[in-house]
Formats: sequence, C-alpha cells, structure tokens
Amino acid sequence: MSASATFAQPAHPAIDFDPSAVELFTEDRWEAPFRQLRAEAPIHYVPESRFGPYWSVATYKPIVHIESLPKIFSSSFEYGGITIAGRNDMRRPEERRAPMFIAMDPPRHTAQRRAVAPAFGPAEVQAMMGDVRARTAAVLDSLPLGETFDWVQKVSIELTTGMLARLFDFPWEERHRLTEWSDVAGDVEMVTREDGPVKHNAKMDEMGYAFAALWQQRLANPGKDLISVMLQSEAMNHMDPLEFLGNLMLLVVGGNDTTRNSMSAFAYGLDLFPDQRARLEADPGMIPNAVQELIRWQSPLAHMRRTLTEDAVVDGVAMKEGEAVVLWYLSANRDETVFADPDKVILDRENARRHLAFGYGIHRCVGARVAELQLVVLLEEMAKRRLRANVVGQPGRVHSCFVHGYTSLPVELSRY
Repeated sequence: MSASATFAQPAHPAIDFDPSAVELFTEDRWEAPFRQLRAEAPIHYVPESRFGPYWSVATYKPIVHIESLPKIFSSSFEYGGITIAGRNDMRRPEERRAPMFIAMDPPRHTAQRRAVAPAFGPAEVQAMMGDVRARTAAVLDSLPLGETFDWVQKVSIELTTGMLARLFDFPWEERHRLTEWSDVAGDVEMVTREDGPVKHNAKMDEMGYAFAALWQQRLANPGKDLISVMLQSEAMNHMDPLEFLGNLMLLVVGGNDTTRNSMSAFAYGLDLFPDQRARLEADPGMIPNAVQELIRWQSPLAHMRRTLTEDAVVDGVAMKEGEAVVLWYLSANRDETVFADPDKVILDRENARRHLAFGYGIHRCVGARVAELQLVVLLEEMAKRRLRANVVGQPGRVHSCFVHGYTSLPVELSRY
C-alpha cells in the first residue's frame, strides 16, 4: 500500500448511494452497487448515513491490509466496536455496551481468545462429528418429501441452534431462546429505531439471567462446555457481568449466523445454479470445496468495522484518526481480481478457501472449523439420501446491513 498521499476527496462524485442502506440487502439488489464501488471507488468516503460518516472499503486487498494492522485499525468496543452501528457519536445514553473479545485489541483480545480457542481445535471439532451427524440425520429424516416447508426454520435454525445448545450445555427444551437472542444481538438496525435500545436491553437482560444461572451451576459442577471453559480460564474467570454477557453474545451470534445462513445458501444457491448442483450430486467428493464456495458466495456477515487510532494511508487514500472504516466482506468475496465470475457458484473453484467470510488476521472467526463441520455433514447426509432441495418461492431476507441471510426459504424435497 502507498506510504504517502494527499488527502482524498470526501466522496466520489459518481457514487450517489450509501452502501449500508438496508434496502440493498433486504431487496437483494446489492450486487450491482458493490460492483460499481469495486470498479470506481474501492475506498470511498460516505459523509452521511443513518450511522454517521464512514469509510467504505469494497475490495479484497485493502481489506486484508487493514485487517493486518489491528493496532492502527482498532476493533475495540471503546472506539465503537465491530459493526457500523457502533459509533461513539451514535450511542444513546440508555444503550449498554457489552465488551467481547472480538471487540477488543491485544493484549486483552489475545488472552481471552486464547482461552476459548482450544474448544474449537481440530481434535475437539473431530470429537463433535458423531453428535453433529446424528442430529443432522434425525432432522433430515423428519422432513417430508414433495411437500412445501421452510428450510430456514426446519433445517438451518434447528441444526445451528442444536449445535449451540450442545456447546453451552444449554437446556435442550429451551434452545429456541438462543436463536431469539442471537437475532436481537446481531440486529445493528436497532440503533436506528426509537425503541430499539430498550428492546435490545430487555432481551439481553433475559439472556444474562439465563446464563448467570448456568454460570453458578458450572461453578459447582464444571464440565467441558464453553461456560466451564471460561470459568477455568485465568483470562476470563474474573469478567464482570457485562463482559461475560458480551462474550456469550459473540459466541451465540458467531455460532449461529455464519452456519445458519450458509446452510440456507446451500439450498438457495444450488437451486439458482442447477448445473453445479448436478455436478455435486454426481460427485460427493466435491463437498469440502463446495462448502467453502457456498460460504464465499453467501458471505453471512456483510461487513466488519474498524476505527483508526492514528492517521493512515491505504492505497493512496488518507484517513484520519478516529474515523470509522467499514470493511465489506461480501464485496471482497465478489472481487473480480481475486475470484473469476464471482457472482456465480462454481463448486470446484480453485481458490474458494481464500474467501474472507470468516474474517482475516487476529480476528478470524474462532469457530470456523465448527461451522465448516456442520455444513460438510449436512451436504454429506443429503448426498447419502440422494435428497435435493427445490426452491418453490422467493426467500425472505434479514433486515440488516450486517447479518446477510435469510428469514425464510420455501422448498420441496425430492430424490435424484
């Protein structure tokens, strides 16, 4: 990246839209605007948005560069955190901050991530295989053939919520609450609604009370679940209640959104590209790479946000200390200079694993292996049963510029 430059223009004259406009995502018309950004204004200053001003970064290489400099481009909740909604000047007095290690900088981030990371190591993930496969098989065997049902509710949510319940050893009969809390915690649009912070706080209080009870139980009878892991870590066992809640929010949202929306992308994306679906049905050996390609194509989290701790220059563009920088992962994953025919699902894409859907650098998703495991198993179990998900209606989409996903997806199953 360039080492020096004059200060950039405040905005690109040809760009007359705000990339964070929620309608681009809820109406699924984001591809063309972001293609224009990549071509004409890959690093672009947005002077006005409902979240305040910010730098928009739409291409792959500058995002990787920025993510490689966490001391300059901070993730800390103290500066606003990891989403576009976390601006200090946008905070309302009644809106609480819940620190979490993804929204911290080293050394605090390093210590807390290191405490949790072993629970997601290769051996631990391999040990989950049997349970994941059994639950996936049970869900698929419960589905009707030739009848319309909602794939999001019956498959994506059921499987991801079940995984979260296992990871936390959360009461199985109450596991639906994890989905509710995740949806609220990941809803960055709440800050723009008059009653948003109050509703957010009420749900987070509900979550806090539930997990506080589990915390006390694990103090008396620790196990191998994530709450017990936190309790046994020197870096995390003295957390105050808000920090405990923040890290739980991170693990719940992180464990839910990426997997849940990639599972839905499996059904929707392959229906859009039936030639690729036919190739996968003919050769299940493609499944591991297919999973990476579907995650790239979907990009379940549209962006991450950073804040400059000092003046910096990226690709000749000068940015000032204190400014917000929004990294559009979903655009980087469609960068034509990195991925050929990026808007297409190409299941044997050679560089599919280069996607940024899990982030890059020190904040790369700690649970990426668990997400990949669940997706691989789903595709394998579908292949064993020779099941095909046929989309029979338009999907409902998450009302957000952060979580990029589906609220509903009507399908019918058939055999091939």
